[in-house]
Amino acid sequence: MTHQPTRLGLAAALAALLSTAAQAEEVTMRFLTSHGGLSAHELAEELGYFKDTGITLENVGYASGGPESLMALAGGSVEIGSAATSAVLNSIVGGNDFVAAYPTNGINDQVQSIFYVLEDSPIKGIEDLPGKTVAVNTLGAHLDYTVREALHQKGLAQDAANLVTVPGPQLEQVLRSGQVDVAAFGYWQTTFEGAARKTGGLRAIFDDTDVLGEIAGGFTVLRRDWVEAHPEAARIYVEQSARALDYAREHPEETRELLAKALQERGENPEVAHYFAGYGVRPGGKAVDRDIDFWIGVLEREGKLKPGQLKARDVLLFPGEEVARK
Repeated sequence: MTHQPTRLGLAAALAALLSTAAQAEEVTMRFLTSHGGLSAHELAEELGYFKDTGITLENVGYASGGPESLMALAGGSVEIGSAATSAVLNSIVGGNDFVAAYPTNGINDQVQSIFYVLEDSPIKGIEDLPGKTVAVNTLGAHLDYTVREALHQKGLAQDAANLVTVPGPQLEQVLRSGQVDVAAFGYWQTTFEGAARKTGGLRAIFDDTDVLGEIAGGFTVLRRDWVEAHPEAARIYVEQSARALDYAREHPEETRELLAKALQERGENPEVAHYFAGYGVRPGGKAVDRDIDFWIGVLEREGKLKPGQLKARDVLLFPGEEVARK
């Protein structure tokens, strides 16, 4: 049964922040990072935006995908989760009282998930996916649901393709070796996609904007009880992360340099930072209702939600509000 969120206590706590200073109480926010990428809060940390705020970020390992990140958040081993919108909603439907703090990425013509085949593949488009093997980073998240929605829009069974999980760094390898028919590079994996494209021999058959239009790809997620216990820290965390998202859009080359530095320090290949395409989010880290409502509609169609059971405003931490830049 869906846990119905109560916004009253959270709204009251956040309202009190209007008269508070920028200093939060001392809190440590643990998170899982992603191979080949840098989240907005990690970029904010690199830029020094959390200095003297009371917030300490702690990287406690890697997540293979959003569902793993949400499991860690639900279990209390991290304070920050990150996942595709569909995965976030599925987790809330499953009983987790989460709130979507801000979009981690946006899907548009500059930043998108791209589905590739080998150049000589007979696969030409979505209608050719039934019976084919598609590599995605994880099941139950964005790429999984994008394939399902793409097949649905073509009047095909949503489970007609065979999805297998492959870590981002291995996507190109499994495609070129013929282990899969299609490799899906997520919007957060533009570093790996750019490197694969440069080598040549691949052909894109569709991207997620063809299926979903321009929309938030996923969200940074917090537990509602944590936000209610630490409202100042929650507000500052979101403000500074949104500030970093704006920085990345305004300073793309400097952001790639910071990404390369972070990858080097993590023992990853810093060269892929050259292909980072940005976050693709709206100015100010703004979310709109459609970012959530589109996927609510999908879950209602699949019978996982009753019509009207969940609305975007139940999920968004700051519904209809652009995060202020400090």
